[in-house]
Amino acid sequence: MFLKNAWYVAAWSHEIDASLKQVVVLGEKICVFRNSQGEVIALEDACPHRKLPLSKGRIKGDNVECGYHGLTFDCAGQCVWAPGGGRIPSAAKVRPYPIHEKYGLVWIWMGNAAIADADDIIDIPNFDSPDWGINSGDAMELACNYLLMCDNLLDPTHVAWVHEGSFAQAATKDTPLKVTRTDNGVIVHRWMMNVEPAPFYKKIVEFEGNCDRLQHYEVRYPAHALIRAVFTPAGTGGPDGTLDERTFVMDSYNFMTPVNERETRYYWFQLRNVRPQDAELSKMMAHDVRNAFSEDKAVLEEVQVGMTHKTSPHIDLSIDAGQLRFRRQLEAMIAEEQMVDEKMRA
Repeated sequence: MFLKNAWYVAAWSHEIDASLKQVVVLGEKICVFRNSQGEVIALEDACPHRKLPLSKGRIKGDNVECGYHGLTFDCAGQCVWAPGGGRIPSAAKVRPYPIHEKYGLVWIWMGNAAIADADDIIDIPNFDSPDWGINSGDAMELACNYLLMCDNLLDPTHVAWVHEGSFAQAATKDTPLKVTRTDNGVIVHRWMMNVEPAPFYKKIVEFEGNCDRLQHYEVRYPAHALIRAVFTPAGTGGPDGTLDERTFVMDSYNFMTPVNERETRYYWFQLRNVRPQDAELSKMMAHDVRNAFSEDKAVLEEVQVGMTHKTSPHIDLSIDAGQLRFRRQLEAMIAEEQMVDEKMRA
């Protein structure tokens, strides 16, 4: 169901403090908190004695005390105290998870800790550049499987109907799509030439008249997306174009964290190459993007219900080529990972 040997977003950094908090990732309940050095700690959220969540206990220095019988665990998940005296049982431990903070996000590794490498976290150029502005969302709870949002982020065509007042324009309905498979995901993209800027972007671009527009929809395994929007004056875009100096670029980074089979926590932020210090622009973009993503949420949650209770087979269209390719490869990766795990356990 899920790829385990991968980094997922567990929370925004600002969501984790010195109190115990439960997060759920890939169906696993995890207790997270910051220790006295400000580091994020993640432990299996179940005391091995009677399985009370450790997040229902309390912090004791840099340790976590179970709220039922006081078993106390260090940051590595080892029990350091148990009631009754005598030897602490060897099974009195909980699983620790590798954690890394980057881009204002807390990343968690859900698989084999021995191969967790923070260098494998998605690279985001311009994140710290003073020449690029940023606006961020909070986190959206979606009542749908994470792959439905991955499908959505490999589908430039849906904007014509779901986002009529923001990202849509006539050319988004039927301009042909190109699909490219990469080493770490799938890209669906197209240039739309000499078209009117979509409503959301018309408020931001710094030129008048029609534009050439690139829709670059890319999802990387297991569930991280880059949506790049490029708007350049008409006649300067296209695969072989020489972009005008007034070209507007917005890179939208989207991270889908499966909570379980039918719930997803969705994180995002956007980087832009214009007016980096314009706080009002950042506020406006954050507001409008969240409204647009709320439109996606409404549709995808209904799609989840429809697919769960369907009474006839669903069909695929030519516009679904990127989504289907992504799903097939991810399924193969999950199957291979499970086969390796089974061999290791044998």
